[in-house]
Amino acid sequence: MLAALLYGKEDLRLETVDDPTPIDGEVVIKVGAATTCGTDLKVWRRGGHAKMLKPPTLFGHEAAGEIVALGKGVTGWKIGDRVVANNSAPCMNCFFCQRQEYSLCPNLTWNNGTFAEYIKIPVPIVEHNLLLIPDDLPVELAAMTEPLACVLHGVARSNVKIGDRVAVLGDGAIGLMFVAKLACDYSAQVLLFGGSEQRLQIGEKLGAAKTFNYHQTVDIPATVKEFTDNWGADVVIEATGVPRAWETAINCARPGATVNLFGGCPKNTSITVNTEELHYSELTLKGVFHNTPKYVREALSLIASRKIPFELLVSENRQLKDLEQVFQDMGQRKVIKVAIKS
Repeated sequence: MLAALLYGKEDLRLETVDDPTPIDGEVVIKVGAATTCGTDLKVWRRGGHAKMLKPPTLFGHEAAGEIVALGKGVTGWKIGDRVVANNSAPCMNCFFCQRQEYSLCPNLTWNNGTFAEYIKIPVPIVEHNLLLIPDDLPVELAAMTEPLACVLHGVARSNVKIGDRVAVLGDGAIGLMFVAKLACDYSAQVLLFGGSEQRLQIGEKLGAAKTFNYHQTVDIPATVKEFTDNWGADVVIEATGVPRAWETAINCARPGATVNLFGGCPKNTSITVNTEELHYSELTLKGVFHNTPKYVREALSLIASRKIPFELLVSENRQLKDLEQVFQDMGQRKVIKVAIKS
């Protein structure tokens, strides 16, 4: 089969590799659509990921498709089932899993390789994070289950209340998913900051109350205060993965606010926090990572409900042979998410 392999920084190669064969408990999926995401872009640029993968490796982690092979002992599934598989599953036995802190599991089973014709799904994912796609749901929408699950996990950890004023920094797919969820289910007044007028317009369609192009915004914290009675936001979501933006996010918060530092920054970077502000303003700073089986299921259910037009996030459909150009386009912010179809 044809598959994309990551060898290092911006070193992505399409190669012919053996078709996957399932062992006991595994399944093989024919990829119907694999969606790109900001994490893929960061991994491509950085040449690796602290948790998910080390090159050389099969690449890509969001996909939906059809089961074409079953390993011995697999029950509850049949060839032809349309499914989406999360890119990980917890061990269910460790210290953290016993406390239902599944995203902190040190034994997470990771699975990469969605930018290919077929992908093999390991046993833990088959057991805990393989889901049936509703018949009327397009595969390119189902493929977005994994990033949305991360967002739902992030929202749940952000202490959001109905009607809160929320600042979201970042107009990538993750930031826009935060906007959609917060506006739809929390009636939040979302202030969205980003660098693309096209993406900000999509943010408005997804429910942002006000959008701001940071290229034209001199002082983001001051702008947030201007629209929040000079207090700051009740909740701030940082969705860029830039240390400087983490510091900006903290400065956008009102006393008593929660700041969700969601975007993963480069390895060994750090930020500076004003200790007086943190202490006397009783700020809650949270790092939130990945997802859990609960939010994987909630994500697919939310996508399938069609309450939110997530199709706005899919800029175009492309072929696997175009993947290198797709990442160039993503780096130039010409597209948000692209559905890769082999």
